[in-house]
Amino acid sequence: MNDKKNQIRRPAKPPERKANRRGAARLAAVQALYQMDIAGAGINDIFAEFESHWLGNEVEGDTYLPAEAAFFRDVVSGVVRDQAMLDPLIDEALSKGWPLKRIDAILRAVLRAGAYELQHRKDVPGRVVVSEYVDVAHAFVEAEETGMVNAVLDQIARHFRGSEFVRAGG
Repeated sequence: MNDKKNQIRRPAKPPERKANRRGAARLAAVQALYQMDIAGAGINDIFAEFESHWLGNEVEGDTYLPAEAAFFRDVVSGVVRDQAMLDPLIDEALSKGWPLKRIDAILRAVLRAGAYELQHRKDVPGRVVVSEYVDVAHAFVEAEETGMVNAVLDQIARHFRGSEFVRAGG
């Protein structure tokens, strides 16, 4: 198998907004989940590689922003732990005929991370979670796919945090 560093999916273009430490952690979490999905890398190897090699370092000419390591670990380990519950929830939110297994691996990682955060990270407003993961998706895919990410995560947000959306008018 190729060197694991080659398995990292890099953004096609830089995000529009300057990422903060938590935003950088979300981007790194999605990249780590992607690598785990396509390369079968284990969680401990992923944590070691990302924390020592990627987070806040320059790699192959790209500078990776400092990330909130605890947040990164929470999202990645939470998705791994809860994936059997998250995947059917995402499948239900996807358009009929497009099960999660047919979605590109990077989008699976975005949707899983966003769904995990919507369920478990009540310290972050639901609309912020959706917006942040749409931004992460935008770094990798075209507008059509980011629209799908927005629609799916919005539906999941309303499932877990309906009261936030009622209070905010919708």
